[in-house]
Amino acid sequence: MFDDDFFDDDFFDFDNLLIEFHKMKKGESHRLLSEDDFEYLIDYFEARNEKENANYACEVATTLFPFSSSLLLRKAEWLTDQKKYGQALKILDQLDEVDPNNIESIFLQSDIFLEQNRFSEAVDILEKNADKFDSGDKTDILLELSEIYDELEEFDKVYTTLKRILTYEPTNEDALLRICFWAEINNKHEDSIALHKEIIEETPYNAMAWYNLGVAYQGIKLYEKAIDSYDYCLAIDDKFEYAYRNQGDAYMQLKKYDKAIEVLEMHLSIAKPEDVILDAIGYCWDKQKQYSKARQYYRKASQLNPQDDQIFYKIGETYSKELQWEKAVKAYSVALHLNKNNASYCLALGNCLMEMKADKEAMICYLNAVQLRPDIKSTWQALVKALYSINYLEEALSQLGIAEEHCGYKTEFIYYRAAILLSQGKTKEAVNQLELALTENSKKLGSLKYIDSEISHHPVFAEVLVRYKKKK
Repeated sequence: MFDDDFFDDDFFDFDNLLIEFHKMKKGESHRLLSEDDFEYLIDYFEARNEKENANYACEVATTLFPFSSSLLLRKAEWLTDQKKYGQALKILDQLDEVDPNNIESIFLQSDIFLEQNRFSEAVDILEKNADKFDSGDKTDILLELSEIYDELEEFDKVYTTLKRILTYEPTNEDALLRICFWAEINNKHEDSIALHKEIIEETPYNAMAWYNLGVAYQGIKLYEKAIDSYDYCLAIDDKFEYAYRNQGDAYMQLKKYDKAIEVLEMHLSIAKPEDVILDAIGYCWDKQKQYSKARQYYRKASQLNPQDDQIFYKIGETYSKELQWEKAVKAYSVALHLNKNNASYCLALGNCLMEMKADKEAMICYLNAVQLRPDIKSTWQALVKALYSINYLEEALSQLGIAEEHCGYKTEFIYYRAAILLSQGKTKEAVNQLELALTENSKKLGSLKYIDSEISHHPVFAEVLVRYKKKK
């Protein structure tokens, strides 16, 4: 907004300028107004939304000073604000004759084309003029170009445009910051590695370039090299938060959980705590079977993001691994309360309830899981196993049939049917199903153990298995 205090009364009497302007407008005798006077007036009227006066000031100014690039630009800006794009472009054509290298004119033309959805013309005018300017203005044009290419979803051109900047200005922060993302989007990891090696050779203390190099290595799973790059980045700038974050992830990918914890703790020491970092540290402790410590970090993460159902599920998983079923149930229940449509939570809760001998409650959970994700094999597996374990054998067979309707033909289901039929005393049918399953895929024999850990030792099945092994 225009500030009336902009004009210093000791040097400039704006009230008198307004008086002279209105005299001119009325056709009365007035003093001659300068280019600067008209710029002040246009700013003043535009800020106060006095459209008629602003328009009049623009018209008179460019009539009196037809070769003033600043006044032509102000008029074009005013017309653009009024969405009079055609008139604005004509003024900019005049300006181009007076001042062909006026960068503000180039940007304004581009903006007008964008407003009119004339994207190719916006690109053309920027591309045509980019090489006319020295690095600073050229960079501004190329950054603008990269944003237009982003709008057009020409993502490869976004990357190459940012790369153009870095070839002559390797320390440009905007380009370095953005090219990292676009290298990943375009799967340009190899090209990014080559580019940033060149940049580092020229500017070896460029922390952002070392970071980008690490990201590129990480993108092609060269985690050791990524870690080394992040080390160099942090040696230059030990407050570079994302370097700690990514290095922690690289160590996690290498299953070096102690090192990952160390790096992520460093991140916590220099940055505001984030749930994703605390969650990652919890995961590292979890992988080392330090479940109590894992829960400490998961809980800290949940305090920062209490609506994250996944965190409560992970807490439940740590309790399940320790066979603390009641505590696991509480954690899973919170996760399910936050996300009622997650079949995995229903399954986990059902499994705990089965361990607690709460069969009916468990069955409700399994049925919910099946309703939520009838297309997922694991939901049916859990339901059928539960029905088998509580001796609801006929219902287990019935559910297997429904499972096949939803999930298609699965070898695991044949093994389950064999186990159920044997438990029903239907020996011949059970043997037929087992032989069929073995023929289909003998590697899935563990499916028998899933539904019943002892059934493969049953004399009937044991004989079939011995015979199969001999034949094989």
